[in-house]
Amino acid sequence: IQINFTIFSASFHVAVFSVYATMRNLAKKERLLDCVKGLYQDTLDILQLDVTDQQSILDAKDKIEEKRLDILVCNAGVGLMGPLEVLSCETMQQILDVNLFGTVRTIQTFLPGMKARRTGRILVTGSIGGLQGLPFNEVYCASKFAVEGVCESLAILLQHFDIHLSLIECGPVNSNFVSNLQCTDPESSSMQHVDAQTRALYRTYLRHCSTIFQTAAQDSEDIVQVFMDAIGAPSPALRYYTNTALQPLTALKLPFHDGSHYIRNINKFIFPTDHTDEA
Repeated sequence: IQINFTIFSASFHVAVFSVYATMRNLAKKERLLDCVKGLYQDTLDILQLDVTDQQSILDAKDKIEEKRLDILVCNAGVGLMGPLEVLSCETMQQILDVNLFGTVRTIQTFLPGMKARRTGRILVTGSIGGLQGLPFNEVYCASKFAVEGVCESLAILLQHFDIHLSLIECGPVNSNFVSNLQCTDPESSSMQHVDAQTRALYRTYLRHCSTIFQTAAQDSEDIVQVFMDAIGAPSPALRYYTNTALQPLTALKLPFHDGSHYIRNINKFIFPTDHTDEA
Protein backbone atom coordinates (compact mmCIF):
# COMPACT_ATOMS: atom_id res chain seq x y z
CA ILE A 1 0.00 0.00 0.00
CA GLN A 2 2.76 2.43 0.97
CA ILE A 3 4.61 2.10 -2.32
CA ASN A 4 1.50 2.48 -4.46
CA PHE A 5 0.25 5.43 -2.41
CA THR A 6 3.63 7.14 -2.73
CA ILE A 7 3.73 6.60 -6.49
CA PHE A 8 0.19 7.86 -6.93
CA SER A 9 0.56 11.00 -4.83
CA ALA A 10 4.02 11.91 -6.16
CA SER A 11 3.23 11.44 -9.84
CA PHE A 12 0.56 14.01 -10.60
CA HIS A 13 1.11 15.96 -13.82
CA VAL A 14 1.29 19.05 -11.66
CA ALA A 15 3.05 19.25 -8.33
CA VAL A 16 -0.02 18.81 -6.12
CA PHE A 17 1.85 17.15 -3.26
CA SER A 18 5.34 17.20 -1.87
CA VAL A 19 5.59 13.64 -0.60
CA TYR A 20 7.81 12.40 2.21
CA ALA A 21 7.77 8.61 2.13
CA THR A 22 9.21 6.93 5.21
CA MET A 23 10.55 3.47 5.87
CA ARG A 24 12.27 1.78 8.76
CA ASN A 25 15.07 0.36 6.60
CA LEU A 26 16.36 2.73 3.91
CA ALA A 27 18.21 -0.17 2.30
CA LYS A 28 14.84 -1.07 0.78
CA LYS A 29 14.29 2.32 -0.85
CA GLU A 30 15.67 1.21 -4.23
CA ARG A 31 12.46 -0.67 -4.97
CA LEU A 32 10.47 2.52 -4.45
CA LEU A 33 12.90 4.57 -6.52
CA ASP A 34 12.65 2.06 -9.36
CA CYS A 35 8.87 2.40 -9.29
CA VAL A 36 8.94 6.19 -9.67
CA LYS A 37 11.48 6.32 -12.49
CA GLY A 38 10.33 8.79 -15.12
CA LEU A 39 7.77 10.33 -12.78
CA TYR A 40 7.94 13.53 -10.79
CA GLN A 41 10.81 12.59 -8.49
CA ASP A 42 11.28 16.22 -7.47
CA THR A 43 8.05 15.89 -5.46
CA LEU A 44 9.33 12.88 -3.50
CA ASP A 45 11.80 12.46 -0.68
CA ILE A 46 12.44 9.26 1.28
CA LEU A 47 13.20 9.48 4.99
CA GLN A 48 14.14 6.90 7.60
CA LEU A 49 11.46 6.48 10.26
CA ASP A 50 10.81 3.72 12.77
CA VAL A 51 7.45 4.15 14.52
CA THR A 52 8.76 2.24 17.55
CA ASP A 53 11.53 4.82 18.06
CA GLN A 54 10.44 8.31 19.14
CA GLN A 55 13.78 9.89 18.23
CA SER A 56 13.53 8.42 14.74
CA ILE A 57 10.15 10.12 14.29
CA LEU A 58 11.53 13.44 15.55
CA ASP A 59 14.54 13.18 13.22
CA ALA A 60 12.23 12.60 10.25
CA LYS A 61 10.13 15.61 11.25
CA ASP A 62 13.23 17.82 11.33
CA LYS A 63 14.07 16.83 7.74
CA ILE A 64 10.81 18.13 6.29
CA GLU A 65 11.91 21.18 4.33
CA GLU A 66 8.57 22.98 4.53
CA LYS A 67 8.63 22.61 8.34
CA ARG A 68 4.99 21.58 8.26
CA LEU A 69 2.91 18.54 7.37
CA ASP A 70 -0.53 19.08 5.87
CA ILE A 71 -1.49 15.41 5.50
CA LEU A 72 -0.21 12.65 7.77
CA VAL A 73 -0.68 9.02 6.70
CA CYS A 74 -0.12 6.36 9.38
CA ASN A 75 0.25 3.04 7.58
CA ALA A 76 2.73 1.04 9.68
CA GLY A 77 1.32 -2.24 10.90
CA VAL A 78 2.08 -5.88 11.48
CA GLY A 79 -0.14 -8.94 11.90
CA LEU A 80 -0.02 -11.78 14.39
CA MET A 81 -1.90 -15.06 14.04
CA GLY A 82 -1.98 -18.18 16.16
CA PRO A 83 -3.52 -19.72 19.29
CA LEU A 84 -3.24 -17.30 22.20
CA GLU A 85 -1.58 -19.95 24.37
CA VAL A 86 1.57 -20.06 22.22
CA LEU A 87 2.19 -16.30 21.90
CA SER A 88 4.99 -14.87 24.02
CA CYS A 89 4.57 -11.62 25.94
CA GLU A 90 7.48 -10.18 23.97
CA THR A 91 5.79 -10.93 20.65
CA MET A 92 2.49 -9.47 21.81
CA GLN A 93 4.23 -6.31 23.05
CA GLN A 94 5.92 -5.90 19.67
CA ILE A 95 2.55 -5.96 17.90
CA LEU A 96 1.13 -3.32 20.24
CA ASP A 97 4.28 -1.22 19.94
CA VAL A 98 3.93 -0.99 16.16
CA ASN A 99 0.19 -1.00 15.60
CA LEU A 100 -1.00 1.07 18.57
CA PHE A 101 1.86 3.00 20.11
CA GLY A 102 3.58 3.56 16.76
CA THR A 103 0.44 5.25 15.47
CA VAL A 104 0.06 7.28 18.66
CA ARG A 105 3.71 8.39 18.66
CA THR A 106 3.49 9.56 15.06
CA ILE A 107 0.28 11.53 15.60
CA GLN A 108 1.66 13.04 18.81
CA THR A 109 4.69 14.34 16.94
CA PHE A 110 2.84 16.13 14.14
CA LEU A 111 -0.42 17.08 15.85
CA PRO A 112 0.81 20.23 17.67
CA GLY A 113 1.82 21.85 14.37
CA MET A 114 -1.55 21.06 12.81
CA LYS A 115 -3.33 22.48 15.85
CA ALA A 116 -1.26 25.67 15.71
CA ARG A 117 -2.16 26.16 12.03
CA ARG A 118 -5.75 25.00 12.72
CA THR A 119 -5.73 22.77 9.66
CA GLY A 120 -4.62 19.30 8.64
CA ARG A 121 -5.64 15.80 7.73
CA ILE A 122 -4.67 12.54 9.40
CA LEU A 123 -5.31 9.21 7.69
CA VAL A 124 -4.82 5.98 9.61
CA THR A 125 -4.90 2.51 8.11
CA GLY A 126 -7.54 0.63 10.04
CA SER A 127 -8.74 -2.93 9.66
CA ILE A 128 -11.83 -5.09 9.71
CA GLY A 129 -9.95 -6.68 12.63
CA GLY A 130 -10.41 -3.41 14.50
CA LEU A 131 -14.18 -3.54 14.08
CA GLN A 132 -14.88 -7.21 14.77
CA GLY A 133 -13.14 -9.98 16.66
CA LEU A 134 -11.50 -12.77 14.69
CA PRO A 135 -10.34 -16.11 16.14
CA PHE A 136 -6.60 -16.67 16.35
CA ASN A 137 -6.11 -12.90 15.87
CA GLU A 138 -6.80 -11.87 19.44
CA VAL A 139 -3.75 -9.64 19.95
CA TYR A 140 -3.83 -8.16 16.45
CA CYS A 141 -7.51 -7.33 16.87
CA ALA A 142 -6.81 -5.87 20.31
CA SER A 143 -4.22 -3.53 18.81
CA LYS A 144 -6.54 -2.41 16.00
CA PHE A 145 -9.55 -2.05 18.32
CA ALA A 146 -7.36 0.25 20.40
CA VAL A 147 -6.43 2.29 17.32
CA GLU A 148 -10.15 2.69 16.57
CA GLY A 149 -10.71 4.01 20.09
CA VAL A 150 -7.84 6.47 19.88
CA CYS A 151 -8.90 7.80 16.48
CA GLU A 152 -12.62 8.04 17.20
CA SER A 153 -11.96 9.85 20.48
CA LEU A 154 -9.41 12.19 18.93
CA ALA A 155 -11.62 12.98 15.92
CA ILE A 156 -14.22 14.52 18.24
CA LEU A 157 -11.67 16.92 19.71
CA LEU A 158 -10.05 17.79 16.38
CA GLN A 159 -13.30 19.25 15.04
CA HIS A 160 -12.45 22.33 17.11
CA PHE A 161 -9.18 22.76 15.15
CA ASP A 162 -10.54 22.07 11.64
CA ILE A 163 -8.39 18.91 11.53
CA HIS A 164 -9.96 15.83 9.94
CA LEU A 165 -9.01 12.32 11.02
CA SER A 166 -10.09 9.35 8.88
CA LEU A 167 -9.70 5.60 9.29
CA ILE A 168 -9.26 3.61 6.08
CA GLU A 169 -10.81 0.27 7.03
CA CYS A 170 -9.18 -2.50 5.01
CA GLY A 171 -10.05 -6.14 4.61
CA PRO A 172 -7.68 -8.67 3.03
CA VAL A 173 -5.11 -6.94 0.79
CA ASN A 174 -2.49 -8.40 -1.53
CA SER A 175 0.46 -6.56 -0.02
CA ASN A 176 3.65 -6.99 1.99
CA PHE A 177 1.49 -7.15 5.11
CA VAL A 178 0.74 -10.79 4.29
CA SER A 179 4.39 -11.73 3.76
CA ASN A 180 5.33 -9.94 7.00
CA LEU A 181 2.54 -11.58 8.99
CA GLN A 182 3.76 -13.40 12.08
CA CYS A 183 1.82 -16.64 11.72
CA THR A 184 2.27 -19.63 14.00
CA ASP A 185 3.19 -22.74 12.04
CA PRO A 186 0.59 -25.42 12.87
CA GLU A 187 3.40 -27.98 12.83
CA SER A 188 5.72 -26.04 15.16
CA SER A 189 6.86 -27.56 18.44
CA SER A 190 4.95 -24.94 20.43
CA MET A 191 1.70 -26.23 18.96
CA GLN A 192 2.26 -29.65 20.50
CA HIS A 193 1.35 -28.15 23.88
CA VAL A 194 -2.03 -27.00 22.54
CA ASP A 195 -5.11 -29.24 22.83
CA ALA A 196 -6.11 -31.29 19.80
CA GLN A 197 -9.40 -29.48 19.16
CA THR A 198 -7.73 -26.06 19.06
CA ARG A 199 -5.08 -27.39 16.69
CA ALA A 200 -7.78 -28.71 14.38
CA LEU A 201 -9.73 -25.45 14.53
CA TYR A 202 -6.56 -23.53 13.73
CA ARG A 203 -5.97 -25.60 10.61
CA THR A 204 -9.57 -24.96 9.58
CA TYR A 205 -9.07 -21.25 10.12
CA LEU A 206 -5.90 -21.20 8.00
CA ARG A 207 -7.81 -22.87 5.16
CA HIS A 208 -10.57 -20.29 5.57
CA CYS A 209 -8.04 -17.44 5.34
CA SER A 210 -6.57 -18.92 2.19
CA THR A 211 -10.02 -19.04 0.60
CA ILE A 212 -10.83 -15.46 1.64
CA PHE A 213 -7.60 -14.15 0.14
CA GLN A 214 -8.32 -15.97 -3.11
CA THR A 215 -11.89 -14.65 -3.38
CA ALA A 216 -12.03 -11.30 -1.57
CA ALA A 217 -8.51 -9.83 -1.33
CA GLN A 218 -8.03 -6.42 -2.92
CA ASP A 219 -5.02 -5.07 -4.76
CA SER A 220 -3.17 -2.23 -3.07
CA GLU A 221 -4.10 0.11 -5.94
CA ASP A 222 -7.75 -0.20 -4.87
CA ILE A 223 -6.83 0.79 -1.32
CA VAL A 224 -4.81 3.78 -2.52
CA GLN A 225 -7.84 5.12 -4.38
CA VAL A 226 -9.81 5.14 -1.12
CA PHE A 227 -7.00 7.08 0.55
CA MET A 228 -7.08 9.62 -2.27
CA ASP A 229 -10.87 9.90 -2.02
CA ALA A 230 -10.52 10.70 1.67
CA ILE A 231 -7.80 13.27 1.00
CA GLY A 232 -9.88 14.94 -1.70
CA ALA A 233 -13.14 15.02 0.25
CA PRO A 234 -14.23 18.54 1.33
CA SER A 235 -15.51 17.12 4.61
CA PRO A 236 -13.91 13.70 5.18
CA ALA A 237 -15.75 10.95 7.02
CA LEU A 238 -14.34 9.22 10.08
CA ARG A 239 -14.38 5.81 8.38
CA TYR A 240 -13.92 4.69 4.78
CA TYR A 241 -14.44 1.01 3.95
CA THR A 242 -12.32 -0.41 1.14
CA ASN A 243 -14.10 -3.77 0.88
CA THR A 244 -17.89 -3.93 1.01
CA ALA A 245 -17.89 -7.73 0.74
CA LEU A 246 -17.11 -8.15 4.44
CA GLN A 247 -19.26 -5.31 5.77
CA PRO A 248 -22.32 -7.50 6.44
CA LEU A 249 -20.33 -9.39 9.09
CA THR A 250 -19.52 -6.17 10.90
CA ALA A 251 -23.14 -5.07 10.60
CA LEU A 252 -24.22 -8.13 12.59
CA LYS A 253 -22.86 -6.43 15.72
CA LEU A 254 -25.24 -3.47 15.52
CA PRO A 255 -28.83 -4.75 15.98
CA PHE A 256 -28.00 -7.21 18.78
CA HIS A 257 -26.15 -5.34 21.49
CA ASP A 258 -25.27 -8.36 23.63
CA GLY A 259 -22.92 -9.65 20.89
CA SER A 260 -24.30 -13.18 20.81
CA HIS A 261 -25.72 -12.91 17.28
CA TYR A 262 -22.34 -11.87 15.86
CA ILE A 263 -20.46 -14.60 17.74
CA ARG A 264 -22.79 -17.33 16.45
CA ASN A 265 -22.73 -16.12 12.85
CA ILE A 266 -19.00 -15.47 12.57
CA ASN A 267 -18.43 -18.96 14.01
CA LYS A 268 -20.65 -20.45 11.29
CA PHE A 269 -18.88 -18.37 8.64
CA ILE A 270 -15.36 -19.47 9.63
CA PHE A 271 -16.12 -22.94 11.00
CA PRO A 272 -19.13 -24.08 8.90
CA THR A 273 -18.94 -27.60 10.31
CA ASP A 274 -18.02 -29.07 13.66
CA HIS A 275 -16.01 -31.80 11.92
CA THR A 276 -12.59 -30.45 12.91
CA ASP A 277 -10.90 -33.73 13.65
CA GLU A 278 -7.17 -33.61 14.26
CA ALA A 279 -5.30 -34.22 11.01
